[in-house]
Amino acid sequence: METIFNPLVGGLLIGLTATIYLLTMGKVIGISGILSQFLFSKERLLPFLFIAGLIIGGSAYGLLTEQTVAFPETRSPILLIISGLLVGYGTRLGGGCTSGHGVCGISRLSPRSIVATLIFMATAIFTVAIAH
Repeated sequence: METIFNPLVGGLLIGLTATIYLLTMGKVIGISGILSQFLFSKERLLPFLFIAGLIIGGSAYGLLTEQTVAFPETRSPILLIISGLLVGYGTRLGGGCTSGHGVCGISRLSPRSIVATLIFMATAIFTVAIAH
């Protein structure tokens, strides 16, 4: 039951959060947009609170359920920085990140978001197939 319950509750909470954000802020929620707003805008409090809530909420859930995330191997810090910059560039190039397009865009039946999400998924499947 826990295997079905956790993703279901998580998905409902993500949908609820996206709905509340759209209704209160008038914007589609997307992590890259919120991070960009935090880094480059004068309005930093709300983006900071949102990002802090993601970190605190995820950490609290892990602690309360005694779940840990094990990283299989050590990664090069240089490779991580380059990867992060490429992801940031990709979100700008794609007009948003997977959370913005996948959660909010598809729910609003945005053709651009549907295409973007299909490309994200195809790229991920291709990458996993090559890596394994």
